[in-house]
Amino acid sequence: MKTILLVDDDSILLVALSRRLQAQNYQVFQSQTAQAALDLLATQTVDVVVSDIMMPGMDGLEFCKQLRATPVGQAVPFIFLSSLGEVNDRVKGHLIGADDYLPKPFHIKELIAKVQGAIDRSARMRGVFTQSALPPREAPVVLNPLPLTPAETKVFWEVVQGFTNKQIGDHLCLSPRTVQTHLSNMLTKLKLDNRSQLVRFAFEQGHRPPSGAE
Repeated sequence: MKTILLVDDDSILLVALSRRLQAQNYQVFQSQTAQAALDLLATQTVDVVVSDIMMPGMDGLEFCKQLRATPVGQAVPFIFLSSLGEVNDRVKGHLIGADDYLPKPFHIKELIAKVQGAIDRSARMRGVFTQSALPPREAPVVLNPLPLTPAETKVFWEVVQGFTNKQIGDHLCLSPRTVQTHLSNMLTKLKLDNRSQLVRFAFEQGHRPPSGAE
């Protein structure tokens, strides 16, 4: 049974969404605060996180940022639910690390479709990682070169390996702001929305970190 964590300060919405998702054979965990969600995720693995943005205390953006800074939170699919529907708000969520965004009000069928889509993409990604662990094939594969500068390429491989902006800055002696600038440039050049899509792009296209990369 696939598991979902719902995070929203609206208890009535939590109950309503939980019932509909449980009816679709999902196991649902609930948190009314971002901190409670982080505490739960420290001990409980879930297949996807669905979170509101506007919450008292820690908001959803900070919650996503902190989750992505943890090893277990790097790969879990993350979907924002929010009444904030402006383009800038969606872009900000994607840059922090969210995989998808559903503005309120929404239809439950659309949420279920996005949840299942996120789980399916995550499963395919795990399959690609499994394949990457197999012995190398005898015939070399010729890949299209990345349209990135040398500095961006270094950051690219760090992102692919799951490091946060702070960790990348420490490894490459760069400020987090410079790392974010390189990341934004890469996403633009590769026509991607966020770092999760960048990781999927790398492995689906057959790109692997160069030998000796940390």
